[in-house]
Amino acid sequence: MRITILQGAFLPVPTLRGGAVEKMWFELGKQFCSKGHTVTQVSRRFPGLPASETIEGVKHIRIKGYDWPSNPLMHKLLDFIYTLRSLKSLPKADILITNTFWSPILATPFQHRFGRIVVDIQRIPKGQIRFYSSVACLRANSSSVQQAIIAEAPNLANKVAVIPNPLPYNPPPLLSTKTEKVILYCGRLHPEKGIDLLLHAFQLACQRGLSNWSLRLVGSADVSAGGGGSVWIKRLVNLYSSDGLPVEWLGPLYNEHELQEQYSRATIFVYPSLADNGESFGMAPLEAMAFGAVPIVSSVACFQDFIKPEVNGLIFNHRHLDAVTILSTAIIKLANSPEVCSILSRNALKVRQTHHPSAIAEEFINCFAAQFKD
Repeated sequence: MRITILQGAFLPVPTLRGGAVEKMWFELGKQFCSKGHTVTQVSRRFPGLPASETIEGVKHIRIKGYDWPSNPLMHKLLDFIYTLRSLKSLPKADILITNTFWSPILATPFQHRFGRIVVDIQRIPKGQIRFYSSVACLRANSSSVQQAIIAEAPNLANKVAVIPNPLPYNPPPLLSTKTEKVILYCGRLHPEKGIDLLLHAFQLACQRGLSNWSLRLVGSADVSAGGGGSVWIKRLVNLYSSDGLPVEWLGPLYNEHELQEQYSRATIFVYPSLADNGESFGMAPLEAMAFGAVPIVSSVACFQDFIKPEVNGLIFNHRHLDAVTILSTAIIKLANSPEVCSILSRNALKVRQTHHPSAIAEEFINCFAAQFKD
């Protein structure tokens, strides 16, 4: 098959500025190529990246894009302009898979040329699904997204396919056992990610007797990268650094090997997202599990597709009035129970098989092929 992957307007591919969706499709494109398919990936132009190149068999085409705007309306406008521009660069194909807001609408009249459209829906939809009635498939990355799509457009239920996100790379060999007392968070530093909640819970855990453990925060607070901004992050740093709390602010890590090193060193990984309508999968917890870090996540529905409480991680109720204490207790439970932590860690490692890129790529290929069985 000829497969085109159309990425969004705001992050480059490869992921020089991060981006879980971009990282995932960068890897899946290579997987499709390895299975004998012809793949083109279209993404934003970025300093240091050529306008076109081939990486491991995938042809990359880069067009003018934009930095992430803080205004949601501007976000939609820039995405519209970018999508119009992309239509001039899309090759003839059998399948066009895309996660931009406008491409399922603007490319629909040209499916005979660009390919049957598979919409990659990685967030809870916000009213746009009714405009996608002419596409071939609506791919949901979790059961919670599937339910939201069907609730929004019941007439399109037969077009929904649930395929989980894969690990965004072939898992490397495990080089060490967990010896460091490190609690890790990786992701955007934004209020909706529950960063303040995590810091407060860690502070409380230390006050309740947790000792010799450190909290590491990896990610960007820059608005252009989807963060909460400099004023917000400075307030948190000042608030939680004044009393000597062992918190390490590492900033963003866009080098894959450096990020993997952080995952491999961490014993516990906390992802306390508050975004009930924003989160739709949870790539960072999945990556952490692939290195044996035990996840503690909020009760946002999407995490429950692959994290089972007391089996391969812990889930806490982030909506509870005393969520800080509940998260603090979960941290202490794992920190003070190395035997329990070891069992959960071994179970967490099973995502290396269940979410291996090759296995998930095969699910996508089967989905694409099904679009031609009518």
